[in-house]
Amino acid sequence: MNNAWVVFEDEAGQSMTPPRARTWGRQGSTPVVRVRGRGSGRVSMAGMTCYKHGERSRLIYAIREYRGRKDEPKGFGWKDYRDLVIRARMQLGGPIVLVWDNLRMHLVALSAVKFFPIWGGLSAM
Repeated sequence: MNNAWVVFEDEAGQSMTPPRARTWGRQGSTPVVRVRGRGSGRVSMAGMTCYKHGERSRLIYAIREYRGRKDEPKGFGWKDYRDLVIRARMQLGGPIVLVWDNLRMHLVALSAVKFFPIWGGLSAM
């Protein structure tokens, strides 16, 4: 597969709640430090960096914001990872070699992807 794209995938999450502020104070008096913003929820991001010899590198990503509402997904599910891989394959227009960590959700998404006819060239490492 000399003409395949090498694609590295990873995900990250960050809480939008501000950190608890602390500082030193004199003995017997508790200092008060104000923190701006209510900050609730979290942000999750999954991204893919794509490389191929003779082509410019690409970044394909998806962002999900969680605000704590009812029936709102908290993070990425296997369908989201599947859709991200399908989108990468369609945008790159060629076979891909997919490199990702051992997150259990990836294995479920990969097994779901195998049933799509669009996958002429997918290798997972």
